[in-house]
Amino acid sequence: MTERSEKGSEKGPTEVVRYERRGPVAVVTMNRPQYRNAQNSAMTYALDEAFYRAVADDEVKVIVLAGEGGHFSAGHDIGTPGRDAHVSFERRASLWWDHVGKEGAESRYARESEVYLGMCRRWREIPKPTIAMVQGACIAGGLMLAWVCDLIVASDDAFFADPVVRMGIPGVEYFAHPWAMPPRIAKEFLFTGDRMPARRAYEVGMVNRVVPREDLETETLALAGRIAAMPRMGLALTKRAVNQAEDLQGMHAGMDSVFGLHHLAHAHNAETSADSLAGMDPKSMKAAADGS
Repeated sequence: MTERSEKGSEKGPTEVVRYERRGPVAVVTMNRPQYRNAQNSAMTYALDEAFYRAVADDEVKVIVLAGEGGHFSAGHDIGTPGRDAHVSFERRASLWWDHVGKEGAESRYARESEVYLGMCRRWREIPKPTIAMVQGACIAGGLMLAWVCDLIVASDDAFFADPVVRMGIPGVEYFAHPWAMPPRIAKEFLFTGDRMPARRAYEVGMVNRVVPREDLETETLALAGRIAAMPRMGLALTKRAVNQAEDLQGMHAGMDSVFGLHHLAHAHNAETSADSLAGMDPKSMKAAADGS
């Protein structure tokens, strides 16, 4: 999928997701670096198409998810010129009706069941191993994309954060926090909204490897290559086995319950403040994170 550059300039359409085959490895790259790879719906559906393509290609054994530019992803698009929350797309992840033309919680719940929780759950079940290659910011919705991947390789300048408690919301829609890290660490992570450096993320088990920024691509592709040497069916079954174990530990049901709390928070904000995001925008979120 493509989108126009800001103000429809002469640069024309930009491919929001790039797809590249490197031997047995498919590299899927988010390509909105001017917005720190903020995820609009166009990017979400383009990612879905790219993952479908990689799964259908018998030559692909491993999928690497990357972000163009200085940052992996700053999260969901809540304020760029390409924000498209009002646009209809062909639904693929849920059986809810189209959110466009609906009002209030009916609209938001339908949309987020599809493009946030629904899409991430689909991608977690991709039968081929996936690796997130993370540099710079991995914030909120960016965390969701990293967490659906089987492995995370981070550069030494990467950091992770879920600051949406500042909106009065109990974490992002794909609520993997207590499974991605120990529960007390998850609480601190959410209660403070602080950035977790890559090294700390490694220490708590959220990240597999931390490497120098200049070595990030080389190290990630080398790991992908080692995995690609394993039998495809063995990899798929092993991934399924571990995912099932997580679900038996309550991950799937836990996410369902927190998704309801997430939307209770949106509804509360809509009744008591400026909007369902409690009046927060990218600028105010950044200022809060910087302590200014």
